[in-house]
Amino acid sequence: MADQLIRNVVDPKGRTVDVHMASDRIAAVGADLAIDVSADVDVFDGDGWIVLPALAEPHAHLDKALTAHKVPNPKGDLMGAIEAWIGAAERGVFGLEEMTARAEAALTKLVASGVTLVRTHVNVGESDPELMHLRAIHAARRSLAHLVDVQIVALMHSPMSGAEGAGNRRTLAAALEYGVDLVGGCPHLEADGPGMIDVALTAAAEAGVGVDLHVDETLDANMLTLRDLAVAVIDRGFSAPVAASHCVSLSMQPIGVQREVAKRVAEAGIAVVPLPQTNLFLQGWDHHTAMPRGITPVDVLREAGVVVAAGGDNVQDPFNPVGRSDPLETAALLVMAAHQKPEVAYDMVSNDVRRVLGRPTVDIAAGSPADLVLVRSRSVREAIADAPADRRVYREGRLVSVTTSTRWIDQRP
Repeated sequence: MADQLIRNVVDPKGRTVDVHMASDRIAAVGADLAIDVSADVDVFDGDGWIVLPALAEPHAHLDKALTAHKVPNPKGDLMGAIEAWIGAAERGVFGLEEMTARAEAALTKLVASGVTLVRTHVNVGESDPELMHLRAIHAARRSLAHLVDVQIVALMHSPMSGAEGAGNRRTLAAALEYGVDLVGGCPHLEADGPGMIDVALTAAAEAGVGVDLHVDETLDANMLTLRDLAVAVIDRGFSAPVAASHCVSLSMQPIGVQREVAKRVAEAGIAVVPLPQTNLFLQGWDHHTAMPRGITPVDVLREAGVVVAAGGDNVQDPFNPVGRSDPLETAALLVMAAHQKPEVAYDMVSNDVRRVLGRPTVDIAAGSPADLVLVRSRSVREAIADAPADRRVYREGRLVSVTTSTRWIDQRP
């Protein structure tokens, strides 16, 4: 594989540098690097574009992606989306090849945006005994393994606990045998949320995998299973990675409760993944005055020491009819709706995701993994604000995607 030499780019600190990549690492960073380009080196003039750690997506739903035209959600809210999806599945709208193709298309869109690492939740339950969803995502992961690293979470159907959950628990066992990286599910949708958490932690411990749950995806302040999850992880001494996605209802608690729960979450070592775009869409339909934002209190969690990484969640499906598979869109929402500084917001969709997903972080420095994205912007803030399509994406030192655009404006008076 040829070395890569990028000339004349701006690093996150605003310095104009060259970046030399050899194999899967950054070999050197500096002004006017003296590199023998007569050897096997591909050279690109960055023309002042910014070079950044590649983006990452901590929470996708590749099996649902790009179905908004097939599966409308007339109600607009979360239960409307769930009902629409179940109805479409019962009508036979989805198939293995169709789902694989959509997942590949969604992954390709992510890669073009600058993403080299994805965690996706995949529906698993007794209504899909053949594991079609899981097989489709495995096929997509295999076909695009040279472009992107994909982790798979078994998103378990409800219920999981009690006698009624026996069928779903059997399907989870089959999914773990087939191959998943984490156990998932939705304790806030269960009659026995703590019981579901216990089932998930037990299954994950026995299989030697982590847990990533959809938690408290509601504005109901009486629902706070995030606290239950933290207590369960601490009491069991569960040592594998644990993430809690959404955590919407935490924002509806008094600040004292927020801080108490955040402290427990930090003690448990649980990462939190807010999903601003989908939660802004799905939550608050029944609030007609001072509509809540539906975003977990990021600052309170970070101040407590919790690792917080943000994701795009659903893309163009009944849970979110829009979305362009671009973490810069998520970063912009973190700035506008969660009051994060642009540089912090970028970290939350890049290196903080790597921390949550157990991958090495990326720095624009020698020795760092060579997962980079060049964006036609002069700063992190400008990249988030403009989100230009023009990008070059490098994974493990290899150029994997180039997007260019052309603009013409009539200058005649």
